[in-house]
Amino acid sequence: MLAHNELAGRLITDFQALPTAERNQARFVFLDPHARELYRDWSRVAADTAAMLRLDAGRHPDDPALSSLFGELSIRSKDFSRFWADAKVHRRATGTRAYHHPLMGEVTVTCQALSPVDDPDQTLFVYGTEHGSQSETSLRLLAQWTDTGGVTTQAPGAHD
Repeated sequence: MLAHNELAGRLITDFQALPTAERNQARFVFLDPHARELYRDWSRVAADTAAMLRLDAGRHPDDPALSSLFGELSIRSKDFSRFWADAKVHRRATGTRAYHHPLMGEVTVTCQALSPVDDPDQTLFVYGTEHGSQSETSLRLLAQWTDTGGVTTQAPGAHD
């Protein structure tokens, strides 16, 4: 995980607050207990994550960082080992993610994975909601939530 915007950090987890070595979606999905509570269909997310890692492993079989990650996940997560053994391969593309956020409740987003032609190892994920949906309202409220634990009185982007 190279970067995310503030709203993504509030919805999923603040990867930027983690040590650099721990900023990894697979590590989050399989090792962070919050992920199991957050993703409404954790098993599908976990299976997709393992399948995407398998694709990366096929493209970079000698990558020491990937080997280290596989080893760590295999040792620390029985679920990772089970999904890895399925031998499925999955490319990042489009889909939906359903979350059960501790403050906002049920939030469903669409996601689109975009990879630059000149750097297929980088992926930008773009999330959105259906216009007028409860999920859109929830994300707008979450965007206004402050670190002090409340909704701001200013519109997002407004300055004193």
